[in-house]
Order: sequence, then C-alpha cells, then structure tokens
Amino acid sequence: MTKNSDKPLVVGLAGFGTVGGGLVRLLDENADLIRRRCGRGIVLKKVLVRNATKARSAQLPAGTELTTDYRALTDDPEIDVLVELIGGIDNARTIIDRALDQGKHIVTANKALLAEEGLALFQKADRKKRILRYEASVAGAIPIVETLKESLTGNRIESLMGILNGTSNYILSEMTSNAMDFDVALKQAQQLGYAEADPTLDIDGHDAAHKLILLIRLAYGVHYPYTALSVRGIRGLSGMDIRLAREFGYRIKLIGQVREVPCPEDKQGDDSCGEGNIRLEAGVFPALVYHKFLLARVGGVYNAVRVDANASGPLFFHGRGAGDLPTAGAVLGDLLAVARDERPNNTGFVCKELPKASIVPPEEWRSCYYVRVMVQDAPGVLRDLSGCMAAEGISMAQVIQKSDEGNGVPLVFMTHETTARAMSDALQRTMDAGLLKESAVYFRVLGGA
Repeated sequence: MTKNSDKPLVVGLAGFGTVGGGLVRLLDENADLIRRRCGRGIVLKKVLVRNATKARSAQLPAGTELTTDYRALTDDPEIDVLVELIGGIDNARTIIDRALDQGKHIVTANKALLAEEGLALFQKADRKKRILRYEASVAGAIPIVETLKESLTGNRIESLMGILNGTSNYILSEMTSNAMDFDVALKQAQQLGYAEADPTLDIDGHDAAHKLILLIRLAYGVHYPYTALSVRGIRGLSGMDIRLAREFGYRIKLIGQVREVPCPEDKQGDDSCGEGNIRLEAGVFPALVYHKFLLARVGGVYNAVRVDANASGPLFFHGRGAGDLPTAGAVLGDLLAVARDERPNNTGFVCKELPKASIVPPEEWRSCYYVRVMVQDAPGVLRDLSGCMAAEGISMAQVIQKSDEGNGVPLVFMTHETTARAMSDALQRTMDAGLLKESAVYFRVLGGA
C-alpha cells in the first residue's frame, strides 16, 4: 500500500454470518465517514461462503463476488486485507496462513485461534511485516485490545479482571434477578439467540478463557499457554448459592482474572520466577463479587473489564460483548487502522521475544472463600467443622445456618484469606470425618465491605 494513498482499501471477507452481515451493513451506512476518517474508501471485492446459493438477509454491494474457494481471496493480488470471520481453528488457520504468505494484512475476530495458536501467527505476521488486528476477538464493542496495545503502553499492568462472556452473564443475571433455575435461564438464552445450541464453550468458561489469554499477552507481553490456564465455568450452578450470596451482599459472576504476584523470597531468582521476580496468577472462575463493585452491577449480555495500572490507576470499561453491529463495529475499526497505513504493532511487544509466562499454580492462589456444606442437624457439627478448617489454618469470617431441608442442614460460611490448597485439604478433612452429607460447594470471593 502507498502511504496516504487515496486508492480504496480492497477487502476479502471470509464468513458471511451474523457479524459478516453486520460488517457489510456498516461499510454501506458509514461509507462517507470512512472516507473522512482515513482519506479513502473501503471496497468489499469478494466474500467466502460455504453455500453461494443460500438466501441471505444482508445485501452485498454491486460487484461483490461470492465464492466457495478461499484461494479466490488469498491469491487475489488486488485484495489488500483478508477479514476472517468463519470461526473455528483449522480452516481459519489455513486461510490466514495463506493470506499472510500472499502479503495480505489480516483482521479477525477469532479468539479461539489466537488464544490456542496465535503466537505462531503473530510471529509470522511480524516476519512478513503485515498487520494482524483482532479488536473484535475480545469483549465485542469494548476497545480493550487497542487500549492495552497502545494507550497503556507506558503503564505496568498490575491486574486485570472482567466479565468476558455475555452468555454466562445473561444466565447469571436471570438467576439473580428473576430467581430462574440454571437450566431455565440457559434455555431462555438459547431462545433469544444469546447461547448456541451447544453452549459448552460459554457455560464451561472456555470462551472467556480464550479472551483472557489474549489479554494476558497484551498486558504482560508473555506467552501464556492456553492449556496452562485454570478454567471453571458455571454449568449446573445452584440457585441456592445465588440466593445465599445475596444474603452476604454479593453477586455471582463468571470472572476472568490475571494479576501479578511477587515470588516467595525463597524462590526469587530461580527459573520459576519471571522478570522482576513476578509471577502471574490467571484463571476463569465463578466468584462472589461484592455488590458495590462495578463488575457486580454488569447485567445481561454486557461485558466489562477492569484494569489496574501502576500509573493510570484503576480503569473500567463496559459495553456490549457480542452481536452483529457491536462486533462488526470493532472489525471495521481495525479495517480503518489498516486503511490509514498504520505500522504493524500486533501484540504491543516485540513478538519474537515473547517469553513464556511464569505461572502461579492454582493451588497456591490466595483468596477468601464462600463455602456451602450440607451437614447433619446434630450438636457439635459446627465445632467439628471449624476444627477441620483450623487444622489447615483457615478461620471463618461469617456463618449462616439454614433450617433442615430434609436431606441435611445447609451451613454457609465465608473465610478469611487462604490458599486454594488449604481450602481443598480442609474440605477433604470434613469428608473424611463424616461431617458432610454431600460434596461441598465453594467459590472465590472478590472484594468486601
């Protein structure tokens, strides 16, 4: 591309589903604004689809060609940018790989591909001096990728946490506000188009995990393997815990979090510690969030991200996490950046030098905990339970005992800060002592009065 050229940016679009249709609409509606913002237009030359004869609601511009052969896009010398919106990993990787080989810039919304295999693609784009932009891959309309990659580069990111999956947040919001059971809320989300027929990626936490991996790479400039990330979803969450959390002043949310943790003194300087003797604690998990925290107030299909930086302090971002136009708007923003001939800055760091993250094992994480157990209605049970906790150095901060429900007495308590290992060992002690009628339920707690 020629710097400041008024030649239109020519685009090939792979995928013409919900987001692809939204992008076509925005390219038409915002055509004049696009020219004013970047000095030239954007022309959609070809669109890759599985079935070229299928009826579609979105109208293509005159002259735009439908094709079922991805090489018609990747090998067309007139196409400057390939926009990948087909999702998945294998086919998307093949298309992007070939497009980079043919000198194309890339815009994608594919968080799964970038989280699991993105490092190789970023390194290839850097070698080819091509731009690979992916704002739409994380949190929909929230411009968190550009913020971390550009605006906060003068800051050290101390922690980042967010609600990164709109489907799970909708389910939890309905369970909280309307006392729905999990299965009912999930079915409603599917009927409204917020959840897929197979909701596994959303409710088991994997979609949020993919996004968190990308945020870790942007915030810390490290390679954090997806397989090393601790992931727990909300499948089967009980309405009882939603209600009890409210009694304590909390809301249950699916959280993606990463934070810096100093290495213990006895490990500083060895291979398990990162630069500056800092390790990263990262995972996706349901947590009790204090009701006065902004994250606790994020409802429906919205996403939110909180960033704590050493210079800027706490920053909070909130917006629609999915949908045709919010995601398409992020894709279009990336296209405008390419149209302005912005230099490649694909990860915010020198990609070939990304070190592997130094990781805090999940069993070493420190947190307060919410614990619910079903016990027999008998004298001394609370004393014995407290003894099992104390044996692992855990003290209780608050306790609520409910009436006997026929299968036992629900006993709920909040702990002071402890490690995940200590909590697991303490609960095993209670099982071994015969105190519990069923397995305990426990969640991390974020914030407090």
